[in-house]
Amino acid sequence: ISTMTIDFKVFKGSKDGSIVESKTSKPDLTGDQVLVKVSCSGLCGTDEHYRHADMVLGHEGMGVVEATGPAVRKLQKGDRVGWGYEHDSCGRCENCLKGNETYCPERQMYGYADFDQGSFASRAVWREAFLFEVPDALSDESAAPLMCGGATVFNALHMYNVLPTERVGIIGIGGLGHLAIQFAAKMGCDVV
Repeated sequence: ISTMTIDFKVFKGSKDGSIVESKTSKPDLTGDQVLVKVSCSGLCGTDEHYRHADMVLGHEGMGVVEATGPAVRKLQKGDRVGWGYEHDSCGRCENCLKGNETYCPERQMYGYADFDQGSFASRAVWREAFLFEVPDALSDESAAPLMCGGATVFNALHMYNVLPTERVGIIGIGGLGHLAIQFAAKMGCDVV
């Protein structure tokens, strides 16, 4: 039986709103857990909401697989991965079985679970199913914001089965809007 622990640096919010350095310890990897060495983090407006909370900040993470648990099926040491807002779901309910784990009543998401880790850190431990391989053609700095903002707008276009023949209206050209405009245009839509 292994008693190894994984220690890593994290950056948390605080009562006064300053970001403070701290440390997180995790037990040795089990099941489908993956240890990721963080290379980059996007900065989302949601991070501002949690700046006054005693939790690790960041959920637009990019990094490299450093180690894998015994039940990891695909990811290997050295793979580039990213992760976003959702960290886990039950995998058994109707929503999960239909690919809609975002609606799982047991989902674990940034700001509601896993307060001891995030993308403002040197490392993180996540389930393989919630890590996404990133092609080498996309830099870490470009990919990180896609893990939240990009996933959010892509999910909306995908869930509503938007077709290239449709007109799509985007209200606002902020963090999400500028990505929605690009995605819809690349899909062939008439974007207004």
